[in-house]
Amino acid sequence: MVKYRRLKMKLMLQTIIIGFSIAAVGFFLLEFCIDGVWQAPFADAFVGLCENIGMNVESAIALYNTIFRDNKVMLVGIFFIILLIIAFNLTMSTYTNYLLQVESGIENILIDSDDFIELDPVLLPMELKLNSIKATIKEEQLKSSRNEQRKNDLVVYLAHDLKTPLTSVIAYLSILAEDPELPVAQRAKYANISLEKAIRLGELIEEFFEITRYNLSNIVLEKGEISLDMMIEQIVDEFYLLFEQKGIECQLDIEDDIYLYGDSDKLARVLDNIIRNAVSYSYEKTPISIRAKRLSAEMVEIRFRNQGKEIAPHKLEHIFEKFYRLDDARSSQTGGSGLGLAIAKEIVELHQGSIEAESNAQYTEFIVILPCMDQNERNSK
Repeated sequence: MVKYRRLKMKLMLQTIIIGFSIAAVGFFLLEFCIDGVWQAPFADAFVGLCENIGMNVESAIALYNTIFRDNKVMLVGIFFIILLIIAFNLTMSTYTNYLLQVESGIENILIDSDDFIELDPVLLPMELKLNSIKATIKEEQLKSSRNEQRKNDLVVYLAHDLKTPLTSVIAYLSILAEDPELPVAQRAKYANISLEKAIRLGELIEEFFEITRYNLSNIVLEKGEISLDMMIEQIVDEFYLLFEQKGIECQLDIEDDIYLYGDSDKLARVLDNIIRNAVSYSYEKTPISIRAKRLSAEMVEIRFRNQGKEIAPHKLEHIFEKFYRLDDARSSQTGGSGLGLAIAKEIVELHQGSIEAESNAQYTEFIVILPCMDQNERNSK
């Protein structure tokens, strides 16, 4: 590859140098020691060595002829084999050194060291890749740690919040049970309060289940044809009581004949989560608007706008993260597990769409873009 050109050039140059060195040594041994001008001095030295250990001249010459002159081809072959082994070892030591450097870099990642990974300059592409992997892993670990801490904090908050409505329910029901002579109006008041607290208790328990479901299940889509305006109207109708309690008017502006091909239950959950979030953070007696229109034959845009406190930019960046909640001090009456928008984002992206949020002093708006069915495609079905 082009990015490893320096490495290939260095290895090729090293191989050429070693090859020429071997050839030079072999040529020297063949031409000067065996067949060349050094043959007589070498033979004399060998015979002299044999004489020093007690052999006579004739025996020493015979031994020299037996070992060297009669086996010249074999000796040349042995010399070259030895030289090739040395050359191979020198070449492989370079490869091994590079592998050891890469192994050291991987070990640096595995032990979670803070040190920057540095390799030989010819391995710069590998160095950059390893440091990129290391940075990505650290980022994911930090994100996972933050999510885990948020989840733990949320469980603690929910456990604490469960006590408040439960205590109230027990207290008011105890009064009703102990004093059957209470006036009808007062009994009705205590019963209504108990009902409200019990409903809130059910919502908190549902948040616990929401956390469990999100962590233990993968979202699988079961797609079919969906009428967008019908689905939005059905979801909005389910919020009638919540709208009435906060004096909210929901304004719809949905383009006709928009059909999606997706999982109706999952997409309904997206709409539910976004509208529920809008209601929770809207000012009382302000409108919520839902507008949907085609961007093209293949894509549709849905905008949810409400009037509430502006979301700071640094919070807006994290609004679709798991267990992230907008309110700094958690209220036991508002807000949820911080999973609603994260689940909505996952479902939208599984449908090959996108979701984002904008906020200013006047309004907060969520924009969902989803693929829609082309009219000709739908008619052909």
